[in-house]
Amino acid sequence: MNSVSELTLINACLVTMTPGAMGYQISSPKTVQLKAGKIVSISNSELTCKEVKEEAPQRRVYDCKNRLVTPGLIDCHTHLVFAGNRSNEFEMRLNGVHYTEIAKQGGGILSTVHATRNATVEQLTELALHRLIGLTNTGVTSVEIKSGYGLTLDDEIKMLRAAKALEHHMHVKVETTLLAAHTTPPEYKDNPDRYIDLICEEIIPLVAEENLASSVDVFCESIGFNLAQTEKVFRAAKQYGLHVKGHTEQLSNLGGSALTAAFNGLSVDHIEYLDEKGVAALAQSNTVATLLPGAFYFLRETQRPPIELLRQHNVPMAIATDFNPGTSPFADLTMMMNMSCTLFGLTPEEALRGVTCNAAKAIGHSTTRGQIEVGFDADLAIWDISHPADLSYQVGIPRLAARIVDGVLSKDGGSCYDIGK
Repeated sequence: MNSVSELTLINACLVTMTPGAMGYQISSPKTVQLKAGKIVSISNSELTCKEVKEEAPQRRVYDCKNRLVTPGLIDCHTHLVFAGNRSNEFEMRLNGVHYTEIAKQGGGILSTVHATRNATVEQLTELALHRLIGLTNTGVTSVEIKSGYGLTLDDEIKMLRAAKALEHHMHVKVETTLLAAHTTPPEYKDNPDRYIDLICEEIIPLVAEENLASSVDVFCESIGFNLAQTEKVFRAAKQYGLHVKGHTEQLSNLGGSALTAAFNGLSVDHIEYLDEKGVAALAQSNTVATLLPGAFYFLRETQRPPIELLRQHNVPMAIATDFNPGTSPFADLTMMMNMSCTLFGLTPEEALRGVTCNAAKAIGHSTTRGQIEVGFDADLAIWDISHPADLSYQVGIPRLAARIVDGVLSKDGGSCYDIGK
């Protein structure tokens, strides 16, 4: 993405999401200078387009017209890259067919694996683009994308290449995560430890060498991988300089969150069965707890994440779509904000922090994204709303006026006055 040299926002009512109560308050109209992809100044001066033109004829200006401006939203857990479609399985389950029977017929996650292995990088990129549009239309400027539907060296690499290619097609920042330890592939169904060896000895070294991912994730669960296998993957990731993350405590309490925290993991995700010991471990390591209400809703779960414990221990909570074909086919991050409030009891402020500053922390960018502050990346969302709580309150009504990524105005609601043109 090539940033414009300079862009000035005028009449911008900021919701900065900086720490403390003021970060959620609406500011008086500000002038915000963006340069070389960064926020370089925030001032109280009430400039008009004419005044800016007189001062700097070539400067580009966007009149926010007293709209609310938040940091660009960050979806910190997705599985956007895959092939195939599992809507038929959704219908089968609702007609009473058990998941095990669906799996016997070739359905379930392995159907996605089969389709993904048969797709090219270009095909995977094209499919993911359509899903990504849904996210960017709701204000997303950064997205984390996991592999995990290839389960071979070549196919996991292919998925990561497809994810990285998205940045060449849209104004969006992509963080890639290796999730080869998503499930045991059919070739290793009788020897999952050998598959873990493959991940540690071949896949992780190549991913690190080619800079295809910044993090490594593991599905640590009774139907995924045990603690010993998870630890082995984490050790290999750290050896090659990669961050770790964990799909943990979704279906049971194995202690995967505490293990992830022991490795200073960026985040633990799902966490419905997390206990106080695990929460305390997160607090000590400053690991983010990522809530995935889409999967909770879609699977009709009843065990809620321990929100009150997370609050008591001051564990930062992020929110993500978990977009995937099997358990959360939702490409709307604001809908996840609503679900987090209605299903989990978060406040609208907690929800907005969950998709801005806390989500930035969950992808390793807490000092550069997720807040409107001088020196941070110029990633912003401009909204036709009167209060930030509206982002958690309503779903489906167009509210995004403009989206800015690295200082580039990438979606326009019609209120842009461009002096430079």
